[in-house]
Amino acid sequence: MSTIYVVRGVGTAPTEMASYDAALADANVHNYNLVAVSSVVPANATVEEVPIAPDLGPAGNRLTVVQARETTSEQGQTISAGLGWTTGPGPGLFYEASGADEASVEASILDGLDAGRDLREWEFDDEQVTISTATHEGEGYTTVVTVAAYGQSEPII
Repeated sequence: MSTIYVVRGVGTAPTEMASYDAALADANVHNYNLVAVSSVVPANATVEEVPIAPDLGPAGNRLTVVQARETTSEQGQTISAGLGWTTGPGPGLFYEASGADEASVEASILDGLDAGRDLREWEFDDEQVTISTATHEGEGYTTVVTVAAYGQSEPII
């Protein structure tokens, strides 16, 4: 059975991309080439929220992820990015959302999970949501991320 690790991060830096990299570093997934997938949790996987990702392999490898991210440069603005997941005895689903209001991000995640369940004839018996939130202070950019990392990384070449 494989584990999908859900991690959150916040980063501030002088450029938008550097703040994204810093947020990924805060979650310990910054040394991988992230490959985004839509949102299905394989039936043989477990989802575990952890403070930071464990070592998932050598730097430069490909890491499959579902991610939510939001960036701002506006002084005093609060931003949020979150993931929700629903699982059962078979496959499950992730849903991601981001924005300036944590409550609306959570509502969007829950609405998405409901809609996703309605499209499938699978059994779901668990639901969780986690959201990363930060307020931008100072100069530059702030980015928040919530990432679901699908197990170990793989060589990219």
